Amino acid sequence: MKMLNSQRKIRMERRIVGATNRWRFPQDHFCGDLLALSQMCNVLNVDLDDALKNPDKLCISKFQKLFTESIMDSGTQSGEADVILDCLGFKWELHHPQIFQSETLAKLYLTALIQNTKSSQRDLEKILKVHSTERMKKRSPVKKIIISLRINDPAVTRVAFALALKNLYMNEVEMTVDNVLGVLASAHILQFNRLFRNSPHRCVSTMLNRLTPCTIKNFYLAGCKYKEEQLTNACEKWLAMNLVPLVGTQIHLRHIPEPLLYKVLKSPRLFTFSEFHLLKTLLMWVYLQMNGKVQTLPIHETMLAFFSSFPKKSCFLEQDPGHSWMPLFLCLRLHGITSGKDLEEIKHINFFPESWLVRVTANHYHALESGGNMVHLKDLSTQAMRFGLLFRQEYTTYSETISIYGYFFEIKGIKHDTTSYSFSMQRIRHTDLECPSSVCEHSTISLRSERLVKYEIRAQTLVDGRWQEFGTNQIMQKFGFIKPGCKSHALKIQTVGIPIYASFAFIFPAS
Repeated sequence: MKMLNSQRKIRMERRIVGATNRWRFPQDHFCGDLLALSQMCNVLNVDLDDALKNPDKLCISKFQKLFTESIMDSGTQSGEADVILDCLGFKWELHHPQIFQSETLAKLYLTALIQNTKSSQRDLEKILKVHSTERMKKRSPVKKIIISLRINDPAVTRVAFALALKNLYMNEVEMTVDNVLGVLASAHILQFNRLFRNSPHRCVSTMLNRLTPCTIKNFYLAGCKYKEEQLTNACEKWLAMNLVPLVGTQIHLRHIPEPLLYKVLKSPRLFTFSEFHLLKTLLMWVYLQMNGKVQTLPIHETMLAFFSSFPKKSCFLEQDPGHSWMPLFLCLRLHGITSGKDLEEIKHINFFPESWLVRVTANHYHALESGGNMVHLKDLSTQAMRFGLLFRQEYTTYSETISIYGYFFEIKGIKHDTTSYSFSMQRIRHTDLECPSSVCEHSTISLRSERLVKYEIRAQTLVDGRWQEFGTNQIMQKFGFIKPGCKSHALKIQTVGIPIYASFAFIFPAS
């Protein structure tokens, strides 16, 4: 696919450069095409040997500067169009001052101008000087130059192309979600750099403010195609926050490209309510890849029954349908799933290699035997157990209770005023009323009065298209039952962003 894309790009470049379909004015140093170099030297009246020694002689910027100076010196410009662009079955009337904002159109225009005059570089300079004389200010009839541009990109529609050309004349042109991809493609073909800048109503900034589950795929692929790193990075950051709580609950999860999903799963910014929630989201993505006609998300039990229906001779990831997705599931932290009910469910669907589940079970057994010590986990950044709170606008306080190896913790967010929040975690007893029975049920209970915990609290929120990030350092602390020893350090933040994605990551070091 990558090879086909590169070939298409080369062919398109050859088609838009004039009648010869061979030579062109390069913006950078000459790329090594000797036949094209010879043709350019003939037209520009440049010695071939000199061009080989000094490719800068063939830079179009010299002509752009000369022609622009001529336009600036010529006084008031006639309102009549002097360039006809034949493109997409339409003839677009343009003016040469605006033409030079587009590198592609400038090259086509100068090519046509040289071919029409059949002159050398010196003759062209004479013509340009004549245009700047007082005699030419007397409104002699404008001779229109006709240029042609072929576009093979299906993303470029006539409406989108018209909006891109409109930007040649106006500083701000509003775009909608429906046409922004076409405008971006048009700007790329026209080499109209001003349209790519991050200012109001420009392509990239418009797309950054329109990221949703239904647009994330097309915007990400457009960023990759046109090498817009700002756009691809924004898509990755947005999906890292919203994969589990938002995209994972909609049918649009099916359209997330696998390379993007892999990057998000490896991201240290990834937000999830728990490791099991992340696993369920990834299982749903696989289910949707294999059931292309499904138009609504199935219930969890339907998905489990689907994976359980495969032959039991080997696990799903070792069979032909699932082998290619093995790298995605290697990104998961299965050791963060400690509920016996959840582990039994994973075992029942026969999805993972047995060796993976044996290792997870053995680590859980050794941790329980040693009072919760997670000796198999060393790096908090890549191995910590992750839990999350999605703090919404209507909340003043919000909390969840979690149970790990007999220890119970409450993770909590508090809204102090319109822009002030704090997030913390606290150890609680299993007999506390705040502890839900669903968490305590079938859970082991540790009688240890103290537990050494290494943890980190982070919070992220989107404000005016930019992610604000807050976080504590990695903290080592003993948690007891009596205040203040039962409470963690609080992460206090000031922000107008909402919702807030709060993440709690921790491990139990040996103690």
